[in-house]
Amino acid sequence: MTEQVKKLWPELEWIKDKALRDKTAKTWELALERSVLTAADLEIIPFTLLCGPDLKVSFMAHKRCVVHIAKASGEKMNEFFSIDLPVNMDVLISGAILADVGKLLEYELDKDGKALQGKYGQYLRHPFSGVSLAEECGVPPEVCHIIAAHAHEGDLVKRTTEAYIVHHADFMTFLPFKSRLIV
Repeated sequence: MTEQVKKLWPELEWIKDKALRDKTAKTWELALERSVLTAADLEIIPFTLLCGPDLKVSFMAHKRCVVHIAKASGEKMNEFFSIDLPVNMDVLISGAILADVGKLLEYELDKDGKALQGKYGQYLRHPFSGVSLAEECGVPPEVCHIIAAHAHEGDLVKRTTEAYIVHHADFMTFLPFKSRLIV
């Protein structure tokens, strides 16, 4: 695991299964290799292009918040429903960390360094490119399912419990920015 990925994702240490932790990190390393974005860019660029130019929340602030919310939700679900609806925490955390990894291929930078959707992203949204990157790194299907199902593309599939958690953690930290009422 590179120091760059360790610095971006201290939450990788929450994944107890070393093989899954390494595959999750390797997926981020591969995405960074293929992206025009650097790790430093991820701390600056907005997490979405759908909320207008005034959005100040960075890609990494959003992503790390999603991971923290997903982890806390999974822990509470295990506390209350462990027998009837157990949550695999390693799968959940890996899926939350990887949910938007495909965005690194979706974005381009204009001449002023402003992030915008590139040609690749116009044809393949990040759930598709994220699954492709993850499969290339040997990430198991239950985690790839979370990547595929976390966005609207997943609305037509039967989601696992872990995929529901990541989906809702992602949207609860996105929709208020997109549709907030200014009073």
